[in-house]
Amino acid sequence: MINVYQPSLGKEELNRIEKVFESNWIGKGKLVNEFEEKYAAMLGTDTKHVISTNCCTEGLFSSMHLLDVKPEDEVILPTISFVGAANSICANGSKMVLCDVDPRTLNVRAEDIEKVITKKTKAILLLHFGGIPCEMDDIMDLANSHGIKVIEDCAAGVCSSYKGRALGTIGDMGMWSFDAMKILVCGDGAMLYFKDEEVRNRAEKWLYFGLETKSGYENSVAQKWWEFNISCYGHRAIMNDVAAAMALAQFEKLPLFMEKRKAVNDYYNDNLKEISWLELPPVLPENVKSSYYFYHIQIKNGKRDELATYLRQNGIYTTYRYFPIHRVKGYNVSGEFPNADYATDNTLCLPIHQSLSDSDMELVVNKIIEFGKQYC
Repeated sequence: MINVYQPSLGKEELNRIEKVFESNWIGKGKLVNEFEEKYAAMLGTDTKHVISTNCCTEGLFSSMHLLDVKPEDEVILPTISFVGAANSICANGSKMVLCDVDPRTLNVRAEDIEKVITKKTKAILLLHFGGIPCEMDDIMDLANSHGIKVIEDCAAGVCSSYKGRALGTIGDMGMWSFDAMKILVCGDGAMLYFKDEEVRNRAEKWLYFGLETKSGYENSVAQKWWEFNISCYGHRAIMNDVAAAMALAQFEKLPLFMEKRKAVNDYYNDNLKEISWLELPPVLPENVKSSYYFYHIQIKNGKRDELATYLRQNGIYTTYRYFPIHRVKGYNVSGEFPNADYATDNTLCLPIHQSLSDSDMELVVNKIIEFGKQYC
């Protein structure tokens, strides 16, 4: 089966993990610090603004506390979004206010957000769909004019940028995922960015029990290093050196990963562009850079589900991300979201990852063409 997403791992990751085992320290340590420093540099910042955590969903949940979102506040969320984002708002007791998206890019726009802003709006939790940047100038102008916080879900946006700035560093807080199906993988893990250094410092305590003092070997000051105090009822949500060892090996491969993903994207563009019943992803503006995490097509003849089934029967796995929040009964929300509904009923994500072979890509294209000849 040709997978939609797939990690690319090898001996380099194993060698780094072996050294961690030999060190006799597998918890949070110097490798986590090294990864934070390198990732921060890639973002064009430093560790005064960046900290790692155990998963991107933890970043979503923590954003509510760290940006002081209260239960009485409203948080705007595009309905095409990750379930963890919706859960983070609802678990905080805040009111989740959904908005529509662009039907082609599946990204939220300032005009979609503006329609649902009220006096109670505290934050916007936006998703950069598949690592394709939202139009951030318009969104930030709108948010700033209303005094609204902006949280960027860049889970799939490693190496994405907007007008020369790393995606995730434009709003008040951003986050990137390194789980098993992302581009840079380390089993589980994430990086968080904070515009405000003070919020980043609070995050460090929040993500480790709220501890005010370091313990064990890290505490070189206190005479009784086993004593401690807390500043908040924090979580334990830290990265460890095993995960960081994998992440560091993957980090070195990122340029090649991005080169390969762009090549897959371009191959699909070149070989699917003449199919009249398909719409390809919109052409990106010159001033943005995508991570090419998704390659999403839209089927214009209403046969998306049939195409997905046909491809699966021929050894090609496809999917649709993300199922809209307004259709999830558990959230008990209502509203009209025509663009999201169109996208949900007609969009299909094709396999795109750095392990795809030329024959894999050729098979995907040939089977789509074959389907069209038989059913379209």
